[in-house]
Amino acid sequence: MAHREEDPADGYAEPRPLPPGQRRAATWRPNHYGRVPRIDLATWSLTVSGATAGHVDRTLSWADLEPLPRIEVVADHHCVSRSTVQDVRWGGIPCGAVLDLVEPADEARYAIPYGSYGYSSIITIDDLLSPRSIFATHLDGEPLPPEHGWPMRLVVPHLYGWKGPKWLIALEFCVEPRRGFWEQRGYHFTGDVWREERYAHQE
Repeated sequence: MAHREEDPADGYAEPRPLPPGQRRAATWRPNHYGRVPRIDLATWSLTVSGATAGHVDRTLSWADLEPLPRIEVVADHHCVSRSTVQDVRWGGIPCGAVLDLVEPADEARYAIPYGSYGYSSIITIDDLLSPRSIFATHLDGEPLPPEHGWPMRLVVPHLYGWKGPKWLIALEFCVEPRRGFWEQRGYHFTGDVWREERYAHQE
């Protein structure tokens, strides 16, 4: 997978700074919990539930999501293991477009995205509504490879990669915070890369 070189004409500094503690990776080796699942788009769905407006859950099929607007986001991907892959080109649905379909309740402050095999994380609604947060379906102009989360993964570029589950199947809004898979195992609740929020003892 190729990523474009930094170009001062693009408005980037040369070299572009990395978040504290990160180092550039020459290649991208996917990391994930569990094996790569086999998914059939005909039966795949994204369930949005929990503290929704009107307390109405909704299950969205691939066909339900196809009419939604699409964007591309070029962003660095930061792993909590300290490697950074620069200029990753994600394509997909802006998170805000899905939240327009199924709105969180006024009192909801958090969202728990779930991937296959019970994996989950915790993020704030504000982070989910960042204009660069995306339900990614494409990588570098091609459908996501299975090892990178096909058919859909959550990408929130200013948070560490573990915050964005691959093989996304559900999104739960909640009023009170609950820790996800890695947060229960000692990782930071928020996971902001520029504040180097790696571990729970930093909270």
